[in-house]
Amino acid sequence: MTSSLLTPRGRARTRTADRGTAAGSTAPTQILDWRHPNVSSLLRRIDIPRIDIPADSGDLSGPAQRIAALRRAHRWTAAAVHPVYSVQDERPVSEVLRRRRGSCSQRLAVLESVARASGVATRVRGLLVDGTFWYPRFPRVHRLVPHQVVLAWPEFHLDGPAPTDHHSARWLPVSELFGGLDELSEGSGGGFTNIGSETLFEALSRTAIDWDGATVCPAADTACDLSGYVLADLGHFDSRDELFAHHGQTLCGMARMLAEPILSRRSAGG
Repeated sequence: MTSSLLTPRGRARTRTADRGTAAGSTAPTQILDWRHPNVSSLLRRIDIPRIDIPADSGDLSGPAQRIAALRRAHRWTAAAVHPVYSVQDERPVSEVLRRRRGSCSQRLAVLESVARASGVATRVRGLLVDGTFWYPRFPRVHRLVPHQVVLAWPEFHLDGPAPTDHHSARWLPVSELFGGLDELSEGSGGGFTNIGSETLFEALSRTAIDWDGATVCPAADTACDLSGYVLADLGHFDSRDELFAHHGQTLCGMARMLAEPILSRRSAGG
């Protein structure tokens, strides 16, 4: 990681929620390169048909089937792609799959690629998150943590309401892929503390990841409400590529080049 001295200059990272509603897309991008053989191989492994290839089996025509497929993709990615630290948010998904290791952001991109390949449009919400959120991971080197982190939080387009009562909107945030936030916050495992072997990517399958402070957290555990770490809502973007093109990545190019070889060898799971 790095201090604010190495963050990109000349970009105003302020609230841009008035950008209008991003339509999202199923199109491949430089990051979400779902037509690559590595992504196709993953789809076959988890039995998800690619939208542009005729298949004899697999039906993702309804919201229930689409959510089930995305859950399978999340579980596979959590188990097979080793969590590490990385500052290369623009790394293509095919390369992440080849390496079998990636950051939370890169593993979320894997999930987006699977969605787009199967015909589910995605978009991202851009959040500017306070670097103190990651202090528990670096207890002795706080000065090396970026002051601000640009986070791409995926959303998935569902045709009609979700099959459960927790979310009736057409866009399903990844934080609600495994249930409603209030429902997830009631789990016995507690909220996400950013300590130990669990990363943000794994945590969203068992507990509330609430960036807006809308969750009714149990009185004994307020760790599900992460809204206090959000410095700015950057609005919605058709892809994470567009978000990073507009607001840049957390670190400048030179800092990423120097830091990546070191961080990519360090596990984010402990």
